[in-house]
Amino acid sequence: MTGRELPPSSPFAGDDGSADPDLAGVLARYGQGAATLADVVVAIAPTRVLVPVLAELEAADVVEHDGHAHTVDKEASAGIVALRTPDGRTALPVFTGVETMTRWRADARPVPTAVPRAALSAVAEGWEVLVVDAAGPTTVVLPRTAVYALAQGLAWRPAVQDGHVADDVRAAVRAAVADVRLVAHADAVPGARAEVAVELGLLPGLDRPTLDRVLRQVNEALAHDPVVAARVDSLELRVRPA
Repeated sequence: MTGRELPPSSPFAGDDGSADPDLAGVLARYGQGAATLADVVVAIAPTRVLVPVLAELEAADVVEHDGHAHTVDKEASAGIVALRTPDGRTALPVFTGVETMTRWRADARPVPTAVPRAALSAVAEGWEVLVVDAAGPTTVVLPRTAVYALAQGLAWRPAVQDGHVADDVRAAVRAAVADVRLVAHADAVPGARAEVAVELGLLPGLDRPTLDRVLRQVNEALAHDPVVAARVDSLELRVRPA
């Protein structure tokens, strides 16, 4: 595939392909456990990233994340690669510089893009997450809520910080399920299998069909709450007796 040259008026015409030094520093600290995911989102928001375009797409690739190698499938949209993450979501890979892109695929053609535009492109395609520097040295997966915030030019507020669910998220969860019959009380805590766990106190003596109906109603109520949808990347339910 032959790349089209950027016009001289492009804001990236003088880009030498180097990573933003401030962002590189935050990523290094993140890899050492000295920076948070929120720090990464703040650092990457004003930068440009490189979106890879490939002439030929393969069936599978490997993404390094959290010290483990994950096999992922590839798809294509107009030559732009999408990765399938281990949890089944589709991700747009972006790179901080030519060096990190070359570590991943030496034959990838870099297309410089402002981060909000890259995030907006992912949202428009229905791709939920961004994977930053898929081959390292530090790989970061930006969740759906961060991608949506970046696409809109908004500050991202994680649902969970310092081991606690944000007060407005907890309030939204409680309000969302307040009208679900047979739910005595609800709360939100950090999850084990998901970002947030919704703890439900249910009235005793429910048979299986009734329990399934209540849980379905709870899931529907949470899915339609705007605060929960905007702030929480993933949910799990925990049922406890009231």
